[in-house]
Amino acid sequence: MKSLGRHVIVELWGCKNIDSLPKIEEALREAVKATRATLRDLQIFPWEPYNGVSGIAILSESHLSIHTWPELGYAAVDIFTCGEHTQPDAAVPVLREFFNPERMEVMQVTRGVIVD
Repeated sequence: MKSLGRHVIVELWGCKNIDSLPKIEEALREAVKATRATLRDLQIFPWEPYNGVSGIAILSESHLSIHTWPELGYAAVDIFTCGEHTQPDAAVPVLREFFNPERMEVMQVTRGVIVD
């Protein structure tokens, strides 16, 4: 089956460091490296009053994003990549290392299925 891309959706519960802009930036950079994608831009934004963070890595091959709710210990991450050379699921161990979640759920979706 041919497709245009793969989308990995990660839910992390009981996380550490999800209110730290420097840690989130470092985690996104390392996750992008792990996927073998090409980083084009990276933006991190804090949210008040809960100290949540949203970040997005724009990739030549699509994107990697994170949204955090520190008051709940929760982070939502999307990793969407196109191209045969990328490995979006390789970002999952990086996320586990940086955020040390008590629980993780990982879902994978094939995007743009091409029907012959």
